[in-house]
Amino acid sequence: MAMNRSNKGPATLIWVAVVLLFALHQDVWFWNDRTLLFGFMPVGLAYHAAYSLVASVLWALAVRFAWPDRIEQWASEGDGEHSTVG
Repeated sequence: MAMNRSNKGPATLIWVAVVLLFALHQDVWFWNDRTLLFGFMPVGLAYHAAYSLVASVLWALAVRFAWPDRIEQWASEGDGEHSTVG
């Protein structure tokens, strides 16, 4: 299912979000915080759990809105035979 994604707006927003997420991964503000969330989870661990969820949503958005069609076109080209190495 190849969609025409010639609009570069969503791809640009995805890249900005990736850079922002990269910057937020450096969580120096929780290094010495001994606060427990829900009575058992260190705040730094909770932050990284939330960070992982946000990263997975961002990846899903990237696949949905910024995946290059040329990769799917390249994969579907060919003569129908599977080549093997070896």
